[in-house]
Amino acid sequence: MADFIRAIYERLQRNPKRVVFPEGHESRVVKAAAEYVRLGLGPAVLLGTRERVAEAAFQAGVGLVRVRVVDPAKAQELSFFSEQVRRYPRFTSMDVEEARKMLCNPNYFAAMMLAYGQVDALVGGVSVESGSLLRPLFSIVRPLPGVGVISSCMMMQLEDVSVGDNGLIVMADCGVIPEPTVEQLANIAVEAGLVFRQMTGRRPFVAMLSYSTRGSARTRHTERVAAAAALARKIIADNHLMMELDGEMQVDAAISPRVAFSKAQGSPVAGRANVLIFPDLNSGNIATKLVQLLAHGRAYGQILMGINKPAADVSRGAGWEEILGVAAIVASRAITYRELYPEQGARGLPAVDLRDVRFGL
Repeated sequence: MADFIRAIYERLQRNPKRVVFPEGHESRVVKAAAEYVRLGLGPAVLLGTRERVAEAAFQAGVGLVRVRVVDPAKAQELSFFSEQVRRYPRFTSMDVEEARKMLCNPNYFAAMMLAYGQVDALVGGVSVESGSLLRPLFSIVRPLPGVGVISSCMMMQLEDVSVGDNGLIVMADCGVIPEPTVEQLANIAVEAGLVFRQMTGRRPFVAMLSYSTRGSARTRHTERVAAAAALARKIIADNHLMMELDGEMQVDAAISPRVAFSKAQGSPVAGRANVLIFPDLNSGNIATKLVQLLAHGRAYGQILMGINKPAADVSRGAGWEEILGVAAIVASRAITYRELYPEQGARGLPAVDLRDVRFGL
């Protein structure tokens, strides 16, 4: 078990948090939920009919002792949620019966549980396309004030401990924004750095990646990354955040001290980056899959950033151990979420327009 995951488990055992899993019919999810409870990390809630959840538990070879099973269609909260959801701008035209029907979808019901404090974190996406989880979540759970973008990051644990922070690297955005603007890219970088800081307690060294290092190639693509890096540094300085950031930078200069010496002497980040920010979703998603498959990296994500409550959208290819790890990470984020993101903690940027959100997994 990776040291950082072990530390997260120990943290949760001292301060347990509640996690909801919308896909209670998935054996991998049931196994992860049962282990979450067995390890003493907190209560777990599985959504689905009792029959389907019991079948999934049988397939996983686990019991459901101390795991709560909720069928949204029969839940006592359904009437309350049906009234409340109609107050949201997207759902004001619905009548109560339409709202009830929508909330029988476990992804919508789980989002309401998270929004109304019945659980501390949400983990889904194991059996559905990304948008099927993210649309309900982003429609119901508020964006963080002033962050300006909803995005995601992966926490990647590598076997090579000479890379990143003892083999741990945060990679973003690998799941939500296909072509981020300068402002979005800057915010992705800052938020990913905050995730690293929160999860490890150590200083983030954030590299904003490109195919150029310090102007070795000048195109609109590289200049966009350089502009985003400049804006990110301003956000860091204005908010007195404890992190280092540099870019634009090639990935070898970011993580290899030898290459950094020849390409980026004097950089506070080059050769020691533990947070990698990709210029677009194509490069980010491809890179994470390659690291998983070729470098045998263990991936935990996508950890969602820019929303008001901790949540994650797990890859459909994830095994139960990865689902468990992701659940522990988002639950651990809940412990200090308000300290990291106080209600008044706007970063001076416009609110998220959900019409601009796309889904990349």
